Amino acid sequence: MAFHQQSPFHNPRIPFNGAIHGGLQDGKIITVTGRVLPGADRFHVNLQCGSKANADIALHINPRYDSHPGYVVTNTLQYGNWGSEERKQNSPFTAGSSFSLVITVRRDAYQLTVNGSQFMDYRHRIPFNMVDTISVGGKVEVFSIAFQSSSMPGFLPQQAFPAQQAFPAQQAFPTQQAFPSQPAFPPQPGFPAYPGFPAYPGFPSQPGFPPQPGFPPQPGFPPAVPAIPYKGVISGGLHPGRTITIQGMISPNATRFHVNLSCHSGIALHYNPRFSENAVVRNTKLREQWGTEDRSGGMPFHRGQPFTLTICCEAQLFRIVVNGKQTPIYKHRHTPLKQIDILEIDGDLSLTSVLL
Repeated sequence: MAFHQQSPFHNPRIPFNGAIHGGLQDGKIITVTGRVLPGADRFHVNLQCGSKANADIALHINPRYDSHPGYVVTNTLQYGNWGSEERKQNSPFTAGSSFSLVITVRRDAYQLTVNGSQFMDYRHRIPFNMVDTISVGGKVEVFSIAFQSSSMPGFLPQQAFPAQQAFPAQQAFPTQQAFPSQPAFPPQPGFPAYPGFPAYPGFPSQPGFPPQPGFPPQPGFPPAVPAIPYKGVISGGLHPGRTITIQGMISPNATRFHVNLSCHSGIALHYNPRFSENAVVRNTKLREQWGTEDRSGGMPFHRGQPFTLTICCEAQLFRIVVNGKQTPIYKHRHTPLKQIDILEIDGDLSLTSVLL
């Protein structure tokens, strides 16, 4: 049977309405990555029954900033009337900061995970199989909206089991409640809609998405898949809020691979999963001298499996998310950040997309 995942939406213009191909099923995961605009008053993510202005809204996720700290309202709109609000204080959506929101469809509720931590469950008030549209509005920018079905070959929905059962190597992460792993970036046409899965060439790319560096688009053909070894320029260098997302597939017999964020004086972040050692080594190399290795946190990658790696640059550190789960942070050892302007990837993997 042919298998095809819905391609993610990349950098959509807000307000945005997009179709969810095939609607929702138990186990489907939607991952929204983006950034709350500085000074935001509110924004929303809706799962809707249609795209019309008066459509029923099965799930309304609405971070608000009219008090401090901010809070999140969830609700349902049916037959033109809002139901009873559910409010969560201490919002994980910080104004001016990037976020990753994972919505996992379960038989009785939507499970919401934000930045790698379980946020809340929202029980269904409208049957989820009536939902066919996702919409986003308000003071927010969206990097990608990706989709992952539990029926994807070889994929075990991470939130269907305790994390220890589904991914034993990740037991060291107490806060890692199943974050989807679906690729939610680059112009990979026909790409699985979920952070961490390879794109399937042959489908039209998302409009407005810049071609991959070094791969001129060919008329009538989808953008080329980035080759290994990969080297790309980070235009303008890094700054707080900048996010890099890499999607690909680990080789079945992989020994290791690395991702380097480099500057003129060396490597600001050397991210080096080593399968033979069951560890990820993080380090910095400046003026030909390596610093102290950081090996904490276990191994979140799996041989022969697709992945999505997101590196979020913050003022004091790199926040690293693998397949929707936050892994140990890495504090900056090189500044100024804008000097970090090269991304290099090499080793036992193939790439499906790179979003700089």
